[in-house]
Amino acid sequence: MSENTPITVAYGDGIGPEIMEATLNIINAAGAKLDIETIEVGEQVYLRGNAAGIEPSAWDSLRRTKVFLKAPITTPQGGGYKSLNVTTRKTLGLYANVRPCVSYHPYVSTKHPIMDLVIVRENEEDLYAGIEYRQTEDVYQCLKIITRPGSEKIIRYAFDYAVANNRKKVTCFVKDNIMKLTDGLFHKIFLAIAKEYPEIESEVWIVDIGAAKMANTPEAFDVLVMENLYGDILSDVAAQITGSVGLAGSSNIGENFAMFEAIHGSAPRRAGQNIANPSGLLLGAVMMLNHIGQNEVASKVHNAWLKTLEDGIHTYDIFKEGLSKEKVGTKEFGKAVIARLGENPSKLKVVNYKKLEKKASIKKETKKSIKQRKIW
Repeated sequence: MSENTPITVAYGDGIGPEIMEATLNIINAAGAKLDIETIEVGEQVYLRGNAAGIEPSAWDSLRRTKVFLKAPITTPQGGGYKSLNVTTRKTLGLYANVRPCVSYHPYVSTKHPIMDLVIVRENEEDLYAGIEYRQTEDVYQCLKIITRPGSEKIIRYAFDYAVANNRKKVTCFVKDNIMKLTDGLFHKIFLAIAKEYPEIESEVWIVDIGAAKMANTPEAFDVLVMENLYGDILSDVAAQITGSVGLAGSSNIGENFAMFEAIHGSAPRRAGQNIANPSGLLLGAVMMLNHIGQNEVASKVHNAWLKTLEDGIHTYDIFKEGLSKEKVGTKEFGKAVIARLGENPSKLKVVNYKKLEKKASIKKETKKSIKQRKIW
């Protein structure tokens, strides 16, 4: 029998504890082999006067396990403390944020029945560098940071992801008709790296018309790679047009650490009511299980979840009269998924995760930076 994998878990704020409990119940029932270390992060830590929102002992756990399953946390708007999400991504070097957005037609209502795209978002730079200051009494400035190494890493990750997951095309969104130096650099690096992957189709869109195209015709896209802010906004849009932002999970990947979460926030207005949809966090946990090599358990959970959707067992956010069969709460939805473990969907695509060989992110012959190789 294989050993358990240590992971760090944070129950978060708002609806976080409810959806984390449901998620852990499901993956444990499916046979996940985990040693869980629980830490406290977010609002209560902030209120105790810790501006980071995380205690030093929690960092010790993360450094030990290197795998973090995190429920949503509350981040103050317009002032107060910095986002713990941003802090964690930077501290642990989680440069790639991967957000699959899939429609589940006809079981979840959507205007886009053919949609299966993945947004790969740069996770450390851009406006999220958090460099803001006051110029005058009436003027504030926020700096947009785009680096050559950061751009190379995320763009290459997107192409490697496409190869590893049998995807056919990678699309880059930029705004370099206006921001000619920052977005211009990202665009040039994309074109250079695309040449190394001739088997993958590549294209570049200006982000505003690209976003409109994605919202109207998402089936035209496969893997999309973009800077931090564009990726944050458009992955939420993409998730919502699948049927609900509550259906999307995400992974945050670095060289040595990884964090998994739902893409939505803590929804404090919905907290404590047993109505939240745990699906986003559950699919984040599925990504975690694949990351730690428990692929069979990941497949078992994902297929049971798909069967639950097919059977019309839906939480309030996706429930629709005439389409859904039963409106259930968070706990009841979790129990429904557990009851279907071992079953497969009959019409939605069955998933079968296989262990992927760890692919070097940079091929041996291309280890030099693009600048050193003088591609342009």
